[in-house]
Amino acid sequence: MNADFHYYATYCAAVLAGYSHEESLEICYSDQMVDLCTRTLLDTLHAPLSAATTQLQLELMDARTDIIGLQDITRIWSSFHFLPYDLHAETPRRASKRYKNKYRLICKPNGELLEPTVSLAKNKGMQAVGIAMHILADTWAHQNFAGTPSLVINNTNSYFYELFEDENGTREQKLNFRHSASAPDDIENSVYTNSLYTPSENSIMNLGHGRAGHLPDYCFIKYKYLPAWGEYEEIIKDNPSDYLHAFCQMIYAMKYLRGEIDSFKLDEYAWDAIEPYKEEIDRILHTRQADASKDWKTLGEKISGCEIPPFDIKQYQEEYRAAATAEKNSTFLGKFFIAAMSQKSMVTNRIFQSGNKLAGYSVEYNKKGFRGIKDFRMLINQNKGGTGS
Repeated sequence: MNADFHYYATYCAAVLAGYSHEESLEICYSDQMVDLCTRTLLDTLHAPLSAATTQLQLELMDARTDIIGLQDITRIWSSFHFLPYDLHAETPRRASKRYKNKYRLICKPNGELLEPTVSLAKNKGMQAVGIAMHILADTWAHQNFAGTPSLVINNTNSYFYELFEDENGTREQKLNFRHSASAPDDIENSVYTNSLYTPSENSIMNLGHGRAGHLPDYCFIKYKYLPAWGEYEEIIKDNPSDYLHAFCQMIYAMKYLRGEIDSFKLDEYAWDAIEPYKEEIDRILHTRQADASKDWKTLGEKISGCEIPPFDIKQYQEEYRAAATAEKNSTFLGKFFIAAMSQKSMVTNRIFQSGNKLAGYSVEYNKKGFRGIKDFRMLINQNKGGTGS
């Protein structure tokens, strides 16, 4: 997903869930920040590098692809962008443990880690809510791909068709990819950019949905393709429907986080909350455009009656820099970093406890003491009895 959904649509969902204008701005800021909180940025702030929630292309190009490097990549992308669906899933056919470990990191909606992700944000501030909403939304957009470099899981082939629906039914059009990272997608002619094919199993070109380009991130598109792991079974990806489900599940989740709902349950959606705006939301989700920010912004301002400022990555940086060391965790970004590390720690621990070491090692603080990365020491005081990574 792009900023149009992670920032402006999340604002709309937060207001519909009952949050105030100010709270909704903090939530959608934190949601969008997940796509921008890199080690490069953290380094300029002298912030804990383990709070990284994404990686720049240049960072990935320089990343190690040995076991330590791959574990680091997997911790980030599986925790925040490709939340694993079933950590004990069985493969369609007999497979090696190495293949199964990668297969079990495939992302889908309503998986076993979604409820812990949402519940982890309960009573933890707007930053934690925004992070959880980013992850929830991405389970819909990024489904069928895994947050670890893997040719055998994430590769696709030339069987890609865009699907158009009109009064005559469904029309198929061959979808074409190119590999020029600087060239914008040609939506009008169904020409999109994807990552370069490489036969190396652990190449970063095979991370996440790189081989499918930005298709999962566009709300309007419907297409079919063959995933590498799918035994040649066709998958139809209906983004307008998936994005609508994501939007309504976000509202439902935030109603829970506000205390309006007693418990968070999988596969529940706040359909009633969008009823007054259903036609406008459908129009936005079906409009063929690379960036729907203007439309979501207009809708959000209509719902709340307040102006939504554009996202400004520098908005809270000076507050964090100027704060004394003992006060940094109380700043806006400090709370974001704590929430990010809590989420990464939880996911890493769940993956490790399933017997899968692709995201690295993790121990229980309260059972074995602290044995993890030093940045995570601050979580001990924030979350007694938590997990480390």
